[in-house]
Amino acid sequence: MITFTTEQVQAIRRSREKVARLHAELTRYNLVAWTAGNVSERVPGTQHFVIKPSGVDYDDLTPDNMILCDLDGTVIPGSSGSDRSPSSDTAAHAYVYRAMPHVGGVVHTHSTYATAWAARREPIPCVITGMADEFGGEIPVGPFAIIGDESIGRGIVATLEGHRSRAVLMANHGVFTIGKDARDAVKAAVMCEDVARTVHIARQGGELVPIEQRHIDSLFDRYQNVYGQAPQGGMA
Repeated sequence: MITFTTEQVQAIRRSREKVARLHAELTRYNLVAWTAGNVSERVPGTQHFVIKPSGVDYDDLTPDNMILCDLDGTVIPGSSGSDRSPSSDTAAHAYVYRAMPHVGGVVHTHSTYATAWAARREPIPCVITGMADEFGGEIPVGPFAIIGDESIGRGIVATLEGHRSRAVLMANHGVFTIGKDARDAVKAAVMCEDVARTVHIARQGGELVPIEQRHIDSLFDRYQNVYGQAPQGGMA
């Protein structure tokens, strides 16, 4: 049986609370229908992550029924929620965490506009400044993969390695996003759907006009390194 330190137990609890709470953001921004979609978070200071149970109504998600897994996607026996099956995407999340140590959160949605681009297997071109800010270029398309094993995870990693985008459109499936933690990955999912909708509407009016790469680079650098409030005690 695995024994966790007091600090690790507290970290697991915080991740459980955060992941349970963040699922409400997926419904708030209309990124999911029924019980589809999922959020997970790597638990800081451990080799584990927390993910939602499979097929449970969003209104019924609580910290205690979130599921604790190791980085192979195996549910930790005897842990809170371990009597339920984890999300059907657990193996994909686990693969991402193993392959990308800098990733602290993963989100999956079937949000309408972004999934429409995925259905066409078409990347979303970078034609608005908000997209350059958030994703640093186009949102790429990953390969078609069957749900239930590591195939989706391998496709996510292969597509995003060396890419500035934190979102990938998995062909004929939906959206996966990554972040420094679960909240950051949820933000990427929200913004992915927002730009997917805007660019779709823009294309109905005529030919899209790409932003020059030098401007994309400048916008991305500003947003990632200058935008927002300085850390407490930092320069104004």
